[in-house]
Amino acid sequence: MENQVPKRIANVVMNALKGGVVPRVGLEYITVGRTREIDAILHDIGIIEDGGATFRFIVGKYGSGKSFLLQTIRNYATAKGFVVMDADLSPERRFAGTKGQGLATYKELVRTMSVKSKPDGGALSLVLERWISSIQAEVAQEHPVGSAAFDARVERSIYRVTNELEGMVNGFEFARAVALYYSAYRTDDQATKSNVLKWFRGEYASRREAKADLGINWIVSDDTWYDFLKIIAAFVVGAGYNGTLVMVDELVNIFKIPNSVSRQNNYEKLLTMYNDALQGKAQHIGFLMGCTPQCVEDRYKGIFSYEALRSRLTEGHFSTDGRKDLTAPIIRLEMLSQEELYVLVEKLRDIHAQLYGYEPSIGHEDLVYFLTVEYNRVGADTHITPREIIRDFIEILGIAHQNPQTSIQEVLGDNSFAMAKGGLTDEDIHSDFAEFEL
Repeated sequence: MENQVPKRIANVVMNALKGGVVPRVGLEYITVGRTREIDAILHDIGIIEDGGATFRFIVGKYGSGKSFLLQTIRNYATAKGFVVMDADLSPERRFAGTKGQGLATYKELVRTMSVKSKPDGGALSLVLERWISSIQAEVAQEHPVGSAAFDARVERSIYRVTNELEGMVNGFEFARAVALYYSAYRTDDQATKSNVLKWFRGEYASRREAKADLGINWIVSDDTWYDFLKIIAAFVVGAGYNGTLVMVDELVNIFKIPNSVSRQNNYEKLLTMYNDALQGKAQHIGFLMGCTPQCVEDRYKGIFSYEALRSRLTEGHFSTDGRKDLTAPIIRLEMLSQEELYVLVEKLRDIHAQLYGYEPSIGHEDLVYFLTVEYNRVGADTHITPREIIRDFIEILGIAHQNPQTSIQEVLGDNSFAMAKGGLTDEDIHSDFAEFEL
């Protein structure tokens, strides 16, 4: 077989795809299509590395490949020396709220902070210690390690860097916390280091607790979390990383907020983030937001219900289904072509055979027949998604492997018309009719 996939990774890929979720590893073995979209986002990553800021919405139906694209970019960015944070919004995690929902999103972003050497999150302490180590390495070229001159120079360098952060909103408190961490690092004071990390993660419930433990009379809150995120982005560049990529999926959870005032407050925060990125008020940071078409376009509850966002994000008069401007803020994911899906199922066939140790019995004609059956369902042209096709195909692979006497044609049937499984999702039903029954 051409591309030997490690057995552990092959197992993760198959189990994740069968369960309808995107695997964290092994994407390079199954990625097909999306070349133009990926190129557009990689261009954004270059802008972030040069000190700019970017903001994109990745728009596609459930199962269309949004999460797959975001995960692919996530893996690429960490490999290129970026810090990546990601979070899925939920009723408990939003951009703004009266019950700590904005802070909950910040906590999740910091919890999932990933770098190349720690790709599964929890990289905050690693980033802080790499920053200290890089300063020590720089000073060690001029002074012997451990000497009084070495310690004094390292401390001066640390305060010089933190002084640059003090000009930012809440930068003074951030600088004090970093200096405290360095002091605890030098003396191996694990309790103080733990408290500083707790403060960075937004886990202090009150200013009084933070003041008692650290002497800092300020904490990250619902109102300040975004400004603090911008300071972190500036700081990680000083720690030797190329920038910060923030990925937020499931924006549909804002669309689902029943209270219109709360919904508008979330869109207002989204507008602030968007404006900061495009007006140059943020540096070395990029945002990727995953959402569904209705979440964007609905004029009553979607992003376009907020006029300031609608006027900025609406496509021009010259974009058509066949011609898209991929430098626009919204990247719409089209259905993969039949040729791309053929390549994908072929890759999955080979990985499955390698994982379970058998020679693939499903040939070219069988793959074509399978895709023909999938596309012949009623409504497939508008409702079928890569997720459904992948899950169906993995099921076919399992059946064919366990029942070698059965042909693919027997499993698939006579290629007769059937309803596409995609159908209407809950989000496609207007809320006014959600409980309507015949």
